[in-house]
Amino acid sequence: MQVRIPEERVEQVSRLSRIILREPFQTRCWAELGYFLASSVLAFAVVVALAVLGIAGLILTFALVGVLILAGGLRAARAFGRWQRALAWQALGDEVAEPEPPIAAPGFFRWLRATWSDGTAWRAVLYFAAKVPLTIFGVWFALSVWIEALLGLLSPFISNRGSTSFGLLGHLTAGNVDGGSPVGLAAHFGVFMTGILLLFIAPWPMRIVVSLDRRMMHLLLGPNSSATRVRSLQESRSRTIDTATETLQRIERNLHDGTQAQLVALAMRLGQAKEKLEDLGDDAGEAADLEVIRQLVDEAHRGAKEAITDLRDLARGIHPPALDTGLENAFTTLAARCAVPTEVQVSIQARPSPAIEAICYFCAAELLANVAQHAGASRASLSCAQHGPWLRVVVRDDGRGGAGINRVGSSSSGLAGLADRVNAVDGHLSIASPSAGPTVVTVDLPTSA
Repeated sequence: MQVRIPEERVEQVSRLSRIILREPFQTRCWAELGYFLASSVLAFAVVVALAVLGIAGLILTFALVGVLILAGGLRAARAFGRWQRALAWQALGDEVAEPEPPIAAPGFFRWLRATWSDGTAWRAVLYFAAKVPLTIFGVWFALSVWIEALLGLLSPFISNRGSTSFGLLGHLTAGNVDGGSPVGLAAHFGVFMTGILLLFIAPWPMRIVVSLDRRMMHLLLGPNSSATRVRSLQESRSRTIDTATETLQRIERNLHDGTQAQLVALAMRLGQAKEKLEDLGDDAGEAADLEVIRQLVDEAHRGAKEAITDLRDLARGIHPPALDTGLENAFTTLAARCAVPTEVQVSIQARPSPAIEAICYFCAAELLANVAQHAGASRASLSCAQHGPWLRVVVRDDGRGGAGINRVGSSSSGLAGLADRVNAVDGHLSIASPSAGPTVVTVDLPTSA
């Protein structure tokens, strides 16, 4: 009986094989090797420098100079951490966020206290202390494979007599080659082929070690998680306040230039009609004057309706009336207004707070507007589901894709404005939009703010 292998499995094996065969010739592979070598040298140099400063500081602790030396070591650890982040950026393109700057405390003793309580400096010391055993492990686990691969590839050119050792695979001896003995040639050929095999294996242990180093670097050399959260919330709050100020200014301009002007014109027309009626007196039956009065009243009535429409639009921008009955009806209304056929699915156990409802509504409205204007889609879907204390709003379309968050100047627009609005309540907005589509935008929000 013939066993049929699924085409998907064959394609997966083929793709994996291509990745393995190409990996030793990729720039990333050699960049990781170079980063490991350079960062290992830097780590050992830093550890030696910090150890010298620490020992000298402890020996001279009885004098004030020892405390100064230890404080200088902590400040130096900060600088060494900056060098390590720069090396990671130059070699790997891995950008580690700059931690919070040291506290600028006036006065000697305040400066000394701020230096000793500098969490960033202590984390840098911890990083370089942990980097030493990681480097030793990396030399044994990863760098040795590169070395053995190089020795295996060069074995036919190094010597006709001797052996080549493989740290991970035991010892592979080429044997003695005496006058072109077939056994010696076969042994050397085996070493050479093993070197080729190790060449394709070597990138992966090194990637594991570098990945561990990068994770540790983000954890210890980056900003403190609580400080990052506070900074992010402060930036989001600042942008939200700016956006709210701009919105209020826009509403004020619209009221001043639109609705207010309409109401002023309405008052003037009604005043003219009133004066005309007073001038008519007993001659109120004259047809010409009645026609003028009728035109003035018609114009006033038309202006009143336009003013009411403008006020309704402004009120809808502040608080959509569709939200009075909940998100399900509001989303259904948005889908009905969208130019692209939109399917709506809502599953909410408990109604969220009014602020979260408003953010959900405006996010859905902006995303559906983007689908209609920019995606070139034939259909879309809008779903909202509650998962414990979180709401997830997902908008999908089958359009051209390529959506992203762009900023114009210092102000937010489009998806960037939505991201600021979501971040202000500790939510998250993510976009998956390959160039060929489809586009999926996911907004996660807490049920209360």
